Amino acid sequence: MVGLLGQRDELLRLVQDAFPVTIHVRGNEITIRGDEAEAERVGRLFEEMVALLEAGHVLDRDGVGRSIQMLKADQRPTDVLTTEVLRGRKPVRPKTAGQKRYVDAVRNHTVTFGIGPAGTGKSYLAVALAVQALQAKEINRIILTRPAVEAGERLGFLPGDILAKVDPYLRPLYDALYDMLEPEVVSRLMERGTIEVAPLAFMRGRTLNDSFIILDEAQNTTPEQMKMFLTRLGFGSKIVVTGDITQVDLPDGQVSGLRVVQEILDGIPDIHFARLTSNDVVRHKLVGKIVDAYERFDAKAQRHSRDRAAGREHSRPARQPGR
Repeated sequence: MVGLLGQRDELLRLVQDAFPVTIHVRGNEITIRGDEAEAERVGRLFEEMVALLEAGHVLDRDGVGRSIQMLKADQRPTDVLTTEVLRGRKPVRPKTAGQKRYVDAVRNHTVTFGIGPAGTGKSYLAVALAVQALQAKEINRIILTRPAVEAGERLGFLPGDILAKVDPYLRPLYDALYDMLEPEVVSRLMERGTIEVAPLAFMRGRTLNDSFIILDEAQNTTPEQMKMFLTRLGFGSKIVVTGDITQVDLPDGQVSGLRVVQEILDGIPDIHFARLTSNDVVRHKLVGKIVDAYERFDAKAQRHSRDRAAGREHSRPARQPGR
């Protein structure tokens, strides 16, 4: 019961605050009073929490909070939280229903686009799925790539060869690998070429067979770079493209390849667009609220821009006959 209700009943209070019901605990018995539909939902929540405990999960405030969100959306937390992506140095599982759909999409499609805000696990889950596929011998190598946005003059002033210059851009991918595999294993696989981490420019002219290929930060590709990358796909390979179209770092006037590709490839079989939202953010709970606030601000700015454009159109003087 301590594992179910939390130290000093903190998890019980979390459930109590989330639903308009009254919960009484006596011994091993939980009684729920209130609206029948709400009471039944809370009963299902406790059943799901018990099932998670029996499966070896440790319940905490974040996990119970996400379980409450799923129940309110008529989803089963056990279907999501017991899905195993990778069993290794650190078990990797989806933490939200959106992440579960994303994982399923990658497993079931040759090309998957994971599009969503920061903190939704797009890159981390993709790397975990790649490591799992390598361990299962479904592919022969993992290729991780990112566009180096500052591949011009400012990058040239950095010391070292081209790999040293782009290393800061690739560091998040290294971090994900070291989080899942022992450091000596990562080093050995990279020395053999089984795992390759390289800037996007290094992909040109190659055909990548029997590989799990991840393009991270794809919002910073141009349409031409996106086309070049996608056409590297070879036999027995899988591609995952991740990015956040609200954080484009390209110079002004350049269109993001991630934005354009959604229109170009929409509806093509075996290509899937998985869209994650602020509900799938698994960082600090404030991150989701920050994402929502920026989305509201951007929507307001777009409406204001359209209204100004419409106002200018209406204020134009009508042309006089004969002129």
